[in-house]
Amino acid sequence: MILSDVTLREGDQMPGRNYSIEQKVTAGKKLDELGLAFIQPGFPITGEKDRTVIRRLASTTDAQIIALARAVEDDIEAAAVAEADVAEVFIPISDLQLEYSLQKPRNEVLRLAREAIDLATDHGLVPHLTLIDAFRTEPEHLSEVAIRFSDVGFVTLADTVGARTPISVRDLLSTLQEDVALSKIGVHFHDDMGVATANALAAHEVGVGKADVSVASLGERAGNSALEEVVTSGVVEHDVSFGVTKDKLIPTCRSVLDILEETDAAGSRKAILGSEVTEHESGIHTAAMLHEPSVFEPFNPHVFGGRRELLFGRGTGASGASTLLSRANIEPTEQRVGRFLELLTDKGPMNEEEALALARSSMEE
Repeated sequence: MILSDVTLREGDQMPGRNYSIEQKVTAGKKLDELGLAFIQPGFPITGEKDRTVIRRLASTTDAQIIALARAVEDDIEAAAVAEADVAEVFIPISDLQLEYSLQKPRNEVLRLAREAIDLATDHGLVPHLTLIDAFRTEPEHLSEVAIRFSDVGFVTLADTVGARTPISVRDLLSTLQEDVALSKIGVHFHDDMGVATANALAAHEVGVGKADVSVASLGERAGNSALEEVVTSGVVEHDVSFGVTKDKLIPTCRSVLDILEETDAAGSRKAILGSEVTEHESGIHTAAMLHEPSVFEPFNPHVFGGRRELLFGRGTGASGASTLLSRANIEPTEQRVGRFLELLTDKGPMNEEEALALARSSMEE
């Protein structure tokens, strides 16, 4: 499975956001350093800003740059003017969406999609097709579309309102596998029920070829499958990074959030990116982790460009204090351990380097 990053487009659609051209271009170039297969920066029909962003990124990135487009001639023309690599045409597919969003029958929508895709091809764009609300659509309708549009790069199934969980994702994709090659299927999940990352991983396990992701889940409502969570979980569970450069993951995602002024999206407790998720202060934890960090962590943050921090203070126990004294080349007698614990309680919390410095200075007194 390869990844398509939608941070710049989905994030810019959130209420109150209006990323500048420079923000989107700078963040897009930073994302490109990760080795992503695709980056979707915007929706060119909406204005010159997104057309400029797409044009500038398409000429400077290794990733294929995707322009989002409705099945409308003007949208395809805008994607071509923006010099995108890919035109991703989206259409409603569920009965709900067809009746209430577009008020057109399915056959008419598919006809419009074919015209848009043919026009994109005529302009030298690689066409993709995204099906809105696909995971609330009967499998036979999805199979029909995938077969009918087997000439496009990917047919992406969107869980547009975040209504599905891993078991139903697996069930639907497994059913489709009887008729279509999942390697040509993409997925796009929203996190309304908190399982967008889990859904993307479930799709990978079944065999889909592409998944949309965004940094720190930036996107409409609860956001999308988190880039950093999908990659880290893929490495831990399946030893696969989906083409992403692992050791750049955490610093690049944090840099993108800084560029977009979305640092709050990472939060101190956010999985992978949060400032506190690789900090440890519990005495039981730190005492063991001084010898073997994996005792109390699911992955080595250094693999993904992050770092762990052991903190010592009021909660530090005798075992941890003794180990720190030994590392400071000080014999950990009972008296010294007791005095050191008092100092840690008084001056902590502090990291290991600071604790070792404290040990050396206090034991020399």
